[in-house]
Amino acid sequence: MSNETVLIVDDEESILKLIKYNLENEGYKAVAVTSGEEALSKAFEISPDIIILDLMLPGLNGIEVCKLLSKDARTNGIPVLMLTARSDDLDIIAGLEAGADDYITKPFSPKILIARIKTVLRRKRNSNTHSSSEVSISIHKININIEKHEVISEGDLIDLSVTEFTILEFLCKNPGWVFSRNQIISAVKGDDYPVTERSVDVQILGIRKKLNSQGKFIETVRGIGYRMAED
Repeated sequence: MSNETVLIVDDEESILKLIKYNLENEGYKAVAVTSGEEALSKAFEISPDIIILDLMLPGLNGIEVCKLLSKDARTNGIPVLMLTARSDDLDIIAGLEAGADDYITKPFSPKILIARIKTVLRRKRNSNTHSSSEVSISIHKININIEKHEVISEGDLIDLSVTEFTILEFLCKNPGWVFSRNQIISAVKGDDYPVTERSVDVQILGIRKKLNSQGKFIETVRGIGYRMAED
């Protein structure tokens, strides 16, 4: 049983009750709110281990909430699993670009949702339990402090989402090696993970932009995938 805290954000009471019931059955502490404004306030107050965020909210929508969470130092390390009523790539990509770490489409199986939550939280825990020999990585003036979950590029602190950080860490640990999009998905999120290859492209694009001039060292290998150039 888990004692981790999950913040659920959805304006449909039936969805909130369904998720909350299933989470509490699994031993999670579930906190439910119905608006984007409440989500931000509660996230700052309780610092949950993960946020389940519906994209289609009245007022401050899920995309805007996600952007604000990722920009604030108090919340940018909290994984976000977004809920969307549409399976359209554009909605999913918009959420990932805003800083979400994963998505699930409505209607969903509570068992699948719980499995996704466990995967995201396991990845978060693993990122905090590296051995001392893996505390930091330095390549191309990109310095990654795994323990602090911090990236500095050419002296500037870079704000990355949890997924962006994990992808960058994976590529930097294996310079010169070419990885397909599916290999990146498997390395970062586990085998048989239902994320579109286009989502990987979006995450890579976001990392490159945030690294500015150093982003050029994440190379596209046409027809295969991506690699971090050797130092």
